Amino acid sequence: MTAYDVIVLAGGAAKRLGGADKPGVRVGGRALLDRVLAACDGAARTVVVGDRRATSRPVVWTREVPQGGGPLAALDAGLRLTSADHVLVLSADLPFLGPGTVDALLAAASQPAREGALCTDPDGRDQPLVAAYRAEPLRRELALIATEHGNLAGLPLRLLTAELDLVRVDAGPDAAFDCDTWDDIAAARARIREHGAVLDEWITSVKNELGIDLDVDTGVLLDLARDAAHGVARPAAPLTTFLVGYAAARASAGAGPDEAAAAVAEASRKATALALRWEAEAAEAAKSAESAGQGGDAAGGPAGGAKPDTGREGTGTP
Repeated sequence: MTAYDVIVLAGGAAKRLGGADKPGVRVGGRALLDRVLAACDGAARTVVVGDRRATSRPVVWTREVPQGGGPLAALDAGLRLTSADHVLVLSADLPFLGPGTVDALLAAASQPAREGALCTDPDGRDQPLVAAYRAEPLRRELALIATEHGNLAGLPLRLLTAELDLVRVDAGPDAAFDCDTWDDIAAARARIREHGAVLDEWITSVKNELGIDLDVDTGVLLDLARDAAHGVARPAAPLTTFLVGYAAARASAGAGPDEAAAAVAEASRKATALALRWEAEAAEAAKSAESAGQGGDAAGGPAGGAKPDTGREGTGTP
């Protein structure tokens, strides 16, 4: 995979959000900035241009000069702290950016004789803040623009992208979705709760919250929870999955993510087999009870004609 640094622009005024701290606005329980950082955690160095804040992983902080000087000034400030041949450039308000888009941009930017790659939105518009650039042409063009205009403050990004030989990447409708307004925020929050996305979003959020870098087969865990609920009792589902996680953690202590994932799979297999044995025993007991009931006499007594005790309860005496 192409080695790269990343620059995240997180210092805008967010005027259409009423001046709110946009990078810190939460979507799916995670700050927008943290969602972007999660998509590019393979970067050798991550530079965030904006005010310091708590983040989900370590970053290098800087600010544009002057503060509020716009995207070109911010990009220039970030670029001064990078050293990789390729630089990923992202805004801090991309709730659905994923590693797949990052990989696609880097691969396209690595094509011979090309100077970078950027995403296009569903309407075909260029998104220069969802892009990967070769660092040398980027530095060259920023220097030329600064010389021509005296400085970079307040200048639009199109002055930069118009001079670079860029590949356009169609990464689908979500990759370049950015949150400029509260309506955008509401739409993003609603989208992650859609049936097809909510489970993956939740699991990703939990792993980020707990600092877990582990890919497991969630289908196996869901099947285990189902079997525990049906074969034992409904409360058995969450308790069983907790115990599986605890057992896997003990079995893979000190090991890497692959070994940990394998330990989860093995613990799930054992617990699932146990739950299915419980279910089979319950089914057998129910069948036996049904057979016993069908074999009773017409008066409702047990098979063999014996009458129940009619004396004092629990003694069997008259």
